[in-house]
Amino acid sequence: MQPLSDTTLAYGERMMTALLGVDALYRGESGDSVGLAVLNMDTEGRFRADSFGGYDAAAACFEDLRREASSLREADRRLYYRQTCDSTLAFIRWRTQGLDFADQLVGFLHVPVAAAADKELDDLESDLDDLLAGMGYAGSLRAKCAAWEARNRVPADEVQDTLEALLGQAWERTEERLMGIPADRSDGMGVKTVTSVPYNARCDYLGRTIEINTDPVLTRPGLKHLAVHEGYPGHYVQFKLRETWARDGLAPADGMLSVVNTASSSVFEGIADAGLRMLEWDGNDDDRVQGLLNRHRAGIGTGAAWRLQAQEWPRDRVTDWLRARSLIGGDGWVTNRMAFISAPSRAVLIWSYWWGERSVLPAWLDAMSPSETDANGPDPARAQSFLTYLYGRMHSVQSVAMFEPEEGEAA
Repeated sequence: MQPLSDTTLAYGERMMTALLGVDALYRGESGDSVGLAVLNMDTEGRFRADSFGGYDAAAACFEDLRREASSLREADRRLYYRQTCDSTLAFIRWRTQGLDFADQLVGFLHVPVAAAADKELDDLESDLDDLLAGMGYAGSLRAKCAAWEARNRVPADEVQDTLEALLGQAWERTEERLMGIPADRSDGMGVKTVTSVPYNARCDYLGRTIEINTDPVLTRPGLKHLAVHEGYPGHYVQFKLRETWARDGLAPADGMLSVVNTASSSVFEGIADAGLRMLEWDGNDDDRVQGLLNRHRAGIGTGAAWRLQAQEWPRDRVTDWLRARSLIGGDGWVTNRMAFISAPSRAVLIWSYWWGERSVLPAWLDAMSPSETDANGPDPARAQSFLTYLYGRMHSVQSVAMFEPEEGEAA
């Protein structure tokens, strides 16, 4: 794959400072200390936020950036940056004029305006029921899931040690099977258990800490998923590569930001959710159960958010609906999901978990499919080229599918 053009790298620097400018406006007028750009890896302060007099000036800047995106050499960059401009303009409209929930979904994330369909949820439940029955679990689906959860449960006081051990295995497997990590193992993530927070786990990259919520019931397969999702080859590896490559002039500067409510949100979560498959570490039945449960949780999360934010159901009614549809995790999981989807500045992000893996995994499997010249396995050059494309460029659910192998790489 050809390196990005100098024009595109320069454009990324302009996008970086413009996004920081909107982040500063938002923090100032909303009082939201977390912000729009929730992570800035430019710790040296190389890039200064654009100083906008208000949202009108910011919108004019992003209209200009949108027009300029059409002249970039790379087709995927033209699309992605246009969508990022559209996301930011939609965010500005939300702050200045108001934007209904359906328009936020389209405007911020560029995904269909719909919760997960009942049929998709029913199919996931049917697949879970069949798999658990084949593993010897009996009774209703809820009874099977409860028995599986009890068998695999990790007590809260053992979560930290268990997750740390799984993180070590995930690091080694990432380096052996996927790519070299440009850091010593000592640079990796530590673990801190927390309670009463609106998330299952969080990657504090600058603090090199994974915060894991012990209010929900946790299982070993679930912690294995989180080790990959928050750590390796998930969020830590995403951030480490983007930070390293941007500083080396190999990736756009705006990759040093983690921005919410934007075109890249779904693929950001999708890379992390596809990690077990990418590492070929999902081969036993318990891992397959966890994978289906992850998809089911993401789906019912969209259902709950849609009912609360779009249909304006009372909060208690939505909580009851979510509790009735959830299969594992107990009240702790229901409580933290409700807190997540109740925050107006974050509610649409629940869709990134529903659309992320289903966008990334097909592109990954295509890149790893056996080549025409070697039916025994993927073309190594194509696989590495795709990893550079996936990790070295920010992507929307549409642009991630636009990878084209360079001449000489098997297609």
